[in-house]
Amino acid sequence: MCHADKDAKNAAGKSIAVDGAKFAGSVHGELKLECTNCHADVAADKIPHADKLKPVDCATCHGKEAKEYAGTVHGTARKGGSTLAANCTDCHGTHDILRSKDAASRTNHANVEAMCSTCHGSEAMAATGKLPGGNVGGKFHDSIHGKALKGAAQGSAPTCNNCHGSHNIRPKSDEGSRTHRAKVPETCGSCHKPERDAYVNGMHGKLRQDGVLAAPGCTDCHSAHGIEQHDAPRFQTEVIKECGNCHGDYLSTYRDTFHGQVTELGYARMATCASCHGAHDVLPASNPKSMVSKENRLKTCQTCHAGASPNFASFDPHASKHDKARDPIYYYSAKFMELLLLGVFAFFGIHTVLWLYRELAEKLARGKGGGNGKERH
Repeated sequence: MCHADKDAKNAAGKSIAVDGAKFAGSVHGELKLECTNCHADVAADKIPHADKLKPVDCATCHGKEAKEYAGTVHGTARKGGSTLAANCTDCHGTHDILRSKDAASRTNHANVEAMCSTCHGSEAMAATGKLPGGNVGGKFHDSIHGKALKGAAQGSAPTCNNCHGSHNIRPKSDEGSRTHRAKVPETCGSCHKPERDAYVNGMHGKLRQDGVLAAPGCTDCHSAHGIEQHDAPRFQTEVIKECGNCHGDYLSTYRDTFHGQVTELGYARMATCASCHGAHDVLPASNPKSMVSKENRLKTCQTCHAGASPNFASFDPHASKHDKARDPIYYYSAKFMELLLLGVFAFFGIHTVLWLYRELAEKLARGKGGGNGKERH
């Protein structure tokens, strides 16, 4: 009688209109719930009711979900007084709540990104709410996962709640979070099982299993929300820098090589770290299964250099001109070239200065001769 009026507003000027058709088609409408099932402080015999009602308590029916929510980043923020943190109605709606399997539901797999992005895809909201990561919605939207959600893989491509959870979203600093550093390989591995298995058996994965969380994981190389296609030239050349975060000395010597100099220009046709060491299954050179072990090194080189010989493969790709113990010939050759370069510049520098001095002296002498036009030889 009151809320069917589209223009109905409360004393504060907020709309209190309810679309009866939408409510009837909602999950609550299907269950034949009455208004008073949610608005518990309203009774049919006390109409009109008070202008200000108690907030609806979803925990009355959804106790498990409400309990999980209370300990999440959103629930904790709400307890701390934040009015921006998402609550039940922000994600599910109010009188128009639909089942997640319904294509029109906000929580349908295909719509979760858009729903989360109302907060996490807004630069203004990210700044106001000091949201971690800033506009992560925009990054995800342009990522390989975000693009897959718009294509044929819409039903299987991961979206926000596949990695973060739904009612149990916790900060990545929480050991129980699916995005905690120790849990990331398992979270990503739920979709990428072959890559996870390779990683677990590689040296990085084994370090993680030994509790060394500083060892790189999926997000260190691929990032979290802005994941790119792994065979894209931009990714292949940029990920080299990620390797250098831990292996700075090797990155430095790699950049001295032809491969390193060309990839630094952005060209992915040259060998990168992963080309020689592998990507997810990186193993130490002492392991016979390693791509750079003495048993496999020639084969690895031949993937690009078909006619490579054993002598070709003996080249040290990380030789350092600063490490005399590792390669004395290279060390002294580099020193010789540096001295030669300095000598050449010094010789011709002095030669130029002396020649300039001579030219100036002759011009001064001609000037003192009265300018009769005769040149002295």
